[in-house]
Amino acid sequence: MKKMTIAIDGFSSTGKSTLAKQIARALGYVYVDTGAMYRAVTYYAMQNGFIDAQHFDQAGLMARLPEVQLGFEFNADLGFAEMYLNGVNVETEIRTLEVSGFVSKIAEVSAVRAKLVEQQQAMGKDKGIVMDGRDIGTVVFPEAELKIFMTASPETRAQRRYDELKGKGQSVSYDEVLKNVQERDYIDTHREDSPLVKADDAVEIDNSHLTREEQFDAVMDLVNHYLN
Repeated sequence: MKKMTIAIDGFSSTGKSTLAKQIARALGYVYVDTGAMYRAVTYYAMQNGFIDAQHFDQAGLMARLPEVQLGFEFNADLGFAEMYLNGVNVETEIRTLEVSGFVSKIAEVSAVRAKLVEQQQAMGKDKGIVMDGRDIGTVVFPEAELKIFMTASPETRAQRRYDELKGKGQSVSYDEVLKNVQERDYIDTHREDSPLVKADDAVEIDNSHLTREEQFDAVMDLVNHYLN
């Protein structure tokens, strides 16, 4: 049976992971959340004093990168794989606004990107994979059969993120979430190494006014066109 690689890129809080999980589940493909990998490295850096609001010790983090072991383990109850850092489940810890505040800075570090891109490419060598992130269609899998680029207005994305965090019991304000979204957009699109850009052959989806079902149906039409 023909398999394909599906690369989903886009801005933060556009629902990339939700869509990628839906597509992977429908096709029986492996799903990889690359954002979780960068968040896990960020969490490691925070826990070990390499980054905070006042400083970022890049050299210190780079020296310790070899001991950062990342992995995904499928949780049957949740229906998706959770992020593990050095053997410990950190799925909840990496989803905080604090981690969101530093993750784009961590992702700017070329040594971090090189380490994670190598792992991501190894995961997808046999195809049959759906991977979402910032540089999947441009750097990780430039030959992917289907590339999706997701976008939505900053205000729409901030509201979604705010609702998600409040639903998890986190104490946040809409204004600080919007500020975080805008700051991440700027860093992601202006970094020197693998900035967030739409691949020339990617299909752009603005989901500001789309339901999850409408978005899923649109992408599945593209998938079926290739597979059939």
